[in-house]
Amino acid sequence: MGPLPDTAAAASPTEPANRIAAFFDLDKTVIASSSALAFSRPLLRQGLINRRAALKSAYAQLMFSLSGADAAKTERLREQISTLCAGWDVAQVSAIVHETLHDVVDPLVYAEAAEMIAGHKAEGHDVVVLSATGAEVVEPIAELLGADLCVGTRMEIAGGRYTGEVEFYCYGEEKATAARSLAEAHGYDLTRCYAYTDSSTDLPLLEAVGIPCAVNPDKALRRTATEREWPVLLFSKPVSMRTRIPSATTVALGVGVGAVAVAAGATWYGFRHRRKGTS
Repeated sequence: MGPLPDTAAAASPTEPANRIAAFFDLDKTVIASSSALAFSRPLLRQGLINRRAALKSAYAQLMFSLSGADAAKTERLREQISTLCAGWDVAQVSAIVHETLHDVVDPLVYAEAAEMIAGHKAEGHDVVVLSATGAEVVEPIAELLGADLCVGTRMEIAGGRYTGEVEFYCYGEEKATAARSLAEAHGYDLTRCYAYTDSSTDLPLLEAVGIPCAVNPDKALRRTATEREWPVLLFSKPVSMRTRIPSATTVALGVGVGAVAVAAGATWYGFRHRRKGTS
């Protein structure tokens, strides 16, 4: 599963430089919740957090989602989570995430996002998940979704435990940096790549690709998308991936819907560049 940005130098120099990737944010874009908050209950059961901390985290996430994801609120939330996880055993956290992944995350995946991912893969595009959530959570979720690569926030580890310090925060401009690093490593032509996100804080990522798409956008991102004539997509149907029976019919349906969305993005891309040529 996906490398973090510092692995770019290890890429094969023989990879073509015109490949296409679809970069997906995770929370409220692919899944209908905060991925970190979704694991509060199993962490509580395992004694890593107490009820007060769980309620405080839930309240912070609720305020975060209701009032908009501005930089100051996101930074406060990052600091709170960093402080909370200081001293946690890394192996224990990883085991909890893997053991509860299907029960916790599976019912939260947007059907529209799953179809979009299937469409991109049918077109031969790489699917990349970029999220401010910790890599220990992001990586198994990305694998569940069938993503090719992923990048999440990386916490400092000492003696098998989190120190509470952040080595790489996959947020804002850093998310765009991760996309550019992956493009260099894997030969992606960013002018032909897609990005999907709900948050205005991901504007640097959207500006880094040729085909930016706003999904369930916050007010600021909706305003920007409208001004720049970016596609605005509304995902609203969380569905358990266990119920998506992989018969030939359902696979064809998922690929078909996703391919239509990819084609729509390509149409917008061509329209945008024709406008540039005539301006």
